[in-house]
Amino acid sequence: MKLHFYKYQGTGNDFIMIDNRSLFFPKNDVKLINKLCDRRFGIGADGLILLEPSENEDFKMIYFNADGNEGSMCGNGGRCLVAFAKQLNVIANKTTFDAVDGLHFATVEDGIVSLKMIDVNKIDIENSHSFLNTGSPHDIRFCENVNNVNVKETGAKIRYGAPYFETGTNVNFAEQIGDNHFKVRTYERGVEDETLACGTGVTAVAIAAHKTKKTNDTTIKLNVLGGDLEVSFEANGENYTNVFLKGPATFVFEGDITI
Repeated sequence: MKLHFYKYQGTGNDFIMIDNRSLFFPKNDVKLINKLCDRRFGIGADGLILLEPSENEDFKMIYFNADGNEGSMCGNGGRCLVAFAKQLNVIANKTTFDAVDGLHFATVEDGIVSLKMIDVNKIDIENSHSFLNTGSPHDIRFCENVNNVNVKETGAKIRYGAPYFETGTNVNFAEQIGDNHFKVRTYERGVEDETLACGTGVTAVAIAAHKTKKTNDTTIKLNVLGGDLEVSFEANGENYTNVFLKGPATFVFEGDITI
């Protein structure tokens, strides 16, 4: 069977996109999804995303990590899926779609996608780190020089250690480089490595930075290995609402692969 696919990237976070409106794709085939995401034996990607029909919204997002298992929300993947939906003429310039963590509103203009993320009302602040869920769980560590961090090794230890263990968490290392500007590197569970960007991760860093009073701004610039993202929100005590993740979402290529 030949599978037609599309490849998108958002600040270096790359995804295989499948138009699954006819529901043909074998979603339970973990080995197939893992192989498609493999950078040597498949197409290569941080994850695979299915665009599926939704009963009440424009479409549904089904996201799989590179290991082949269905994952939690992926911010850059969601932004890329919005650009993909526009390419398929499923939407014009704005949309509301279903995802694993609920409904998401988004706009797309000139290759820039602004995606509304879930509200955040619980942030754990510890001496060494902060923890919050922005659609995916994130451990945030602020540091002096993020370039010197061994993200894969240190991130893996935190991801599998107490209190996360098997469930795991994503791990972000962030360095403040301006009043409202941070440099971020992320270890992603499911990929089990550092990625060039993580949308839910930079969202978590922005909120944690505000909560810990590293910045008073509610529009935060985030520099990641793959480019630049922006997170904005409204803050009221513990509650962070109208959270938006904004940045480029770029079509790379399309093709066919035999599966």
